[in-house]
Amino acid sequence: MVDLGITGRWREWFERSGHGRLVWPTVVAVRHVYAIALRTRFRGIAVREGVLVEGAVGWGEFSPFWDYDPARARAWWRAAVEAADEEPPAPRRTRVPVNATVPAVAAADVAGVLARFPGCTTAKVKVVEAGQVPGADLERLAAVRDALGPAGRIRIDANGGWDVATAVRLIPRYDRAAGGLEYVEQPCPSVEDLAAVRRRVSVAIAADESIRRAEDPLRVARLGAADIAVLKVAPLGGIGACLEIAERIGLPVVVSSALETSVGIAAGVALAAALPELPYACGLATVGLLASDVVDDPLVAVDGALDVRRVAVTAARAAGVAADHEVRQRWDRRLAEVTSDPDRRP
Repeated sequence: MVDLGITGRWREWFERSGHGRLVWPTVVAVRHVYAIALRTRFRGIAVREGVLVEGAVGWGEFSPFWDYDPARARAWWRAAVEAADEEPPAPRRTRVPVNATVPAVAAADVAGVLARFPGCTTAKVKVVEAGQVPGADLERLAAVRDALGPAGRIRIDANGGWDVATAVRLIPRYDRAAGGLEYVEQPCPSVEDLAAVRRRVSVAIAADESIRRAEDPLRVARLGAADIAVLKVAPLGGIGACLEIAERIGLPVVVSSALETSVGIAAGVALAAALPELPYACGLATVGLLASDVVDDPLVAVDGALDVRRVAVTAARAAGVAADHEVRQRWDRRLAEVTSDPDRRP
């Protein structure tokens, strides 16, 4: 198994656990559970939930989706504690170019969605949404091209929704509807299928789930399954873990979000700012998909980019998006599952 960047103090706690389980330090001083409505249903959800923690140097966010079991959610907790307790790496740039994100909306709604991402000349378009047909995807792509103009860049995200034969058949159609695709993100679920598709289509292939959900995130490179690596800080366990993967995987990197508040996005921006090269716009402008945020000055796109900066949760903002009692209890139980270590030695 590839070591996902558990180094320094993390390595010490890991080794002290004795059974390969992480023992977490007590770093958090403040905790808020939030529930924020989405402007448009996205990834099958209408409300984004999570936990905000404050540590020695700032804020971290723990917001794994509910299909992540405790073992996988521990990476999100590592990332949250790292952000709260560890200084980010030195930035190589002060601004990070970002793409607009277009959910599976009707073609008539595309212009309104893109207006939330001022200055963005690249758009990531969700396709293969449950209950929709390829025709709706094609209309959405054509509307995005009309809105961006001929110089705009369009990429699509299929979230592993196709088998090989379907991907090979549909990708050229999507490419034509978009007036040219920059790349297709995760057209199929398995690494082997990604490799098969990549050999049979002319559009570049990006790997997301095949990296962040994999026991071995470097396998996509070894099998020639992708042209681009999509890295997300929280699911991979933090900025340090992502920098290690970026160095070892040998592919151009796109840093993307996991639909977090500005707290989680700030960690993604810090990663993007630290990378030696950043050839593509990053998928970090997703705060615009939320109806509210937890900071006074949200990390939203200005002139197609995000500033590299710290953010801080305010009490008033946290109170305005506070989850109800039932949701708080659910996240309390989840945190207990993730941070418990039944094998820890006394």
